[in-house]
Amino acid sequence: MEDFWGLAVQLLHVWMFVVFFLIMLPAMFGLSLGVTGVYIQVLVHILEWATLRIQRGRQQQPSVPVPLPNGESRPQYIYCSKFCLSDVFYFYKKGVESIVDDQVTQRFSSEELNSWNLLTRTNQNFRYISLRLTVIWGLGVFVRYSVLFPLRITLATIGLSWLVIGTILVGFLPESSVKNWLSELVHLTCYRICARGLSATIVYHNRENKPQKGGICVANHTTPIDVVILSNDGCYAMVGQIHGGLMGVLQRSMVRACPHVWFERSEMKDRHAVASRLRAHVAAKTKLPILIFPEGTCVNNTSVMMFKKGSFEIGGTIYPVTIKYDARFGDAFWNSSKYNMVSYLLRMMTSWAIVVNVWYLPPMTRQDGEDAAQFANRVKSAIAHQGGLLDLCLTTLWDGSLQR
Repeated sequence: MEDFWGLAVQLLHVWMFVVFFLIMLPAMFGLSLGVTGVYIQVLVHILEWATLRIQRGRQQQPSVPVPLPNGESRPQYIYCSKFCLSDVFYFYKKGVESIVDDQVTQRFSSEELNSWNLLTRTNQNFRYISLRLTVIWGLGVFVRYSVLFPLRITLATIGLSWLVIGTILVGFLPESSVKNWLSELVHLTCYRICARGLSATIVYHNRENKPQKGGICVANHTTPIDVVILSNDGCYAMVGQIHGGLMGVLQRSMVRACPHVWFERSEMKDRHAVASRLRAHVAAKTKLPILIFPEGTCVNNTSVMMFKKGSFEIGGTIYPVTIKYDARFGDAFWNSSKYNMVSYLLRMMTSWAIVVNVWYLPPMTRQDGEDAAQFANRVKSAIAHQGGLLDLCLTTLWDGSLQR
């Protein structure tokens, strides 16, 4: 028994050494040891091999059902001379779905993949094609749930705990440049640790266009993780409704150290009160740029929906940002109608990784004779064009929140 506990203590020491010295310490200084990059390259080769093996398997096994989106497959019928009414049900169902599932509604379901990414949640048919593919899938399940998941839970817990404790302590300091510097340091450090907890690989483009103090940063919205992705490269003042539970604890601690703009539910309904507080924030050129997601809801990262014009009535400089996730390594889209926050985070932490590109676009200002709605559409079109996303408002205006 003593040998068991001795081995457990040694494993714990190794685990904490890896967490603190090989992951957290480099993350705090914005450095990388290159392990994640190698991990992503290995994943790319494995997924390419799996795609080729699946294509070859289909040719060798024509009886294997052709996978459909969301892991569905066409039913296998046994044809006979007698007619069965149930024979038409599948085609009837697909016909009705094609009518209901219009261009906009599709944006609130997970992006369809061209090939299987070895995650059970994306397709349950491919892994039976060959023994080698099944073995690779099984090894992937072991690595994701037995190695990566505990490691990510540890990093996320540490990152969020430090964020709460750090911002509370900084909040006791009097208003000064030192307090602002410490606040930005705490936020940046903790967000970087949380990003490592998702195995996030982030590539930032055109950093010369990064949002500046006194400006407004607007971006397309796919997931609550968007905040973590953007805050890895700079600090922002968040805008949002006051929540309860764990989210409320984070909000109350963060606002003590940084001028985030939180609103009560009743105040959110008053557009004038919201705009007034945002104008006051923007007018102070020393405050952090405001981060706003004008779509008002999460979209599956294949398109950009209507931007609400309220953010563009405030005035000041708009800094557009495009966020594009690589769905091969994990579906970052949060379908809030299907998953609660805990379930969503568990899915993220058991995915392969979060791989994302962020483009900082040149700052934009409202032109003469341009109203807020036209300005919002111009910014949205620029964001969609940069990320190769579908601009759904080219033909008609679609309110994402209303559609959901």
